[in-house]
Amino acid sequence: MDHFLPRDGVLHAEEVPLDRLAEDVGTPFYCYSAATLTRHARVFRDALSAIPDPLLAYAVKANPNLSVVRLFAREGYGADVVSEGEMRRALAAGVPPARIIFSGVGKTAGEMRAALEAGVGQINVESEEELFELAGVAAAAGVTAPVALRVNPDVDAKTHAKIATGRSENKFGIPADRIPALWAAGEAIPGIAMRGLAVHIGSQIADLAPMEAAFRRLGDLLEALRAAGHAVATADLGGGLGIPYDPACPAPPDPAAYGAMVARVTAGWGVRLAFEPGRLLVGNAGVLVARVIRVKRGAARRFAVLDAGMNDLIRPTLYGVFHDIRAVRPRPGRAVLTFVGPVCETGDTFAEDRETTPLEAGDLVALMTAGAYGATMASTYNSRPLVPEVLVDGGRWAVVRPRQTYGELLGADRIAPWLEEGG
Repeated sequence: MDHFLPRDGVLHAEEVPLDRLAEDVGTPFYCYSAATLTRHARVFRDALSAIPDPLLAYAVKANPNLSVVRLFAREGYGADVVSEGEMRRALAAGVPPARIIFSGVGKTAGEMRAALEAGVGQINVESEEELFELAGVAAAAGVTAPVALRVNPDVDAKTHAKIATGRSENKFGIPADRIPALWAAGEAIPGIAMRGLAVHIGSQIADLAPMEAAFRRLGDLLEALRAAGHAVATADLGGGLGIPYDPACPAPPDPAAYGAMVARVTAGWGVRLAFEPGRLLVGNAGVLVARVIRVKRGAARRFAVLDAGMNDLIRPTLYGVFHDIRAVRPRPGRAVLTFVGPVCETGDTFAEDRETTPLEAGDLVALMTAGAYGATMASTYNSRPLVPEVLVDGGRWAVVRPRQTYGELLGADRIAPWLEEGG
């Protein structure tokens, strides 16, 4: 469910008409609904009501806007981060350090130091090499690193290959058969506190069976570690539950079904469970609003050329995925249009031969379900400034990231001294 609905013939974000926002902010822009964000945060938490004291850590990579992260922090969520920048965002948004999980396969020594200095609650270690490097960094700082070993369970999440993370050929995690020996080694290293296990097999998962298989393998490892005399306090089950993008496709499992499966599989584990939802919380809570520059007649197609491009929303180009596209002020009738952007790439295409309302130059459209992996993956390709982000809450709204100016865009560059005038 989201809060982007038509009222009196105009698509609204909660109580604010999107065409009014377009007049005030300009296009293109991202718009997020606070009501949808809040609802999703509570629905996921309620789905885990059978789990005692879970740590809910929002996956900041899905949408790192400070206002979004702060909203979740006020709902009691921590943060799952994969870089020092994301950690600093979480801290700036008010997330307590103890509720931050630092994940990621390529942590640098500098990021390890920063995480230890901040006092994050858990560092998910992805390799033997990382564990020993972290031990050295922690010992040099005179602190102890709280560690969970991320397991690669060799489970196919049955999602897009570029967002699958749990198979043996993926770069993520430690092969399950190496975990017992590495755990024992970690317990013997100064600067390391072995706390738990972690697993995450991918994103946009539409079937609970792969998740259950991964969790069961984690449970088997937990049992083996305890049988060998090791104390395991935590189990991080990651995130990855899918959301509906295409109305014509079957809906992914709902959070309640996921929560029931988790409660059943983890019964008797005797650990504190952690979860890292991202897309599930923010995906349907955001749209990208764009204006039609012109409708162009080609040899075989009619193109609606938008002022938003693949640099603003790269998911269709990168993954070939579906985003519903709705007219902000739909007209009666039917048209078949291919939606493209202004970027100088044939791949700058949002949808091909999509049935829609008739559109003309100047009309507004909303690309739906753009709250996750939208603005955060944007670039300035073709020297196009980053677009603004707006948060709506009932009838009020605020620009929570201003539109980048050309001065800011050009000001990030430096001309080499020998190319200066007179150089």
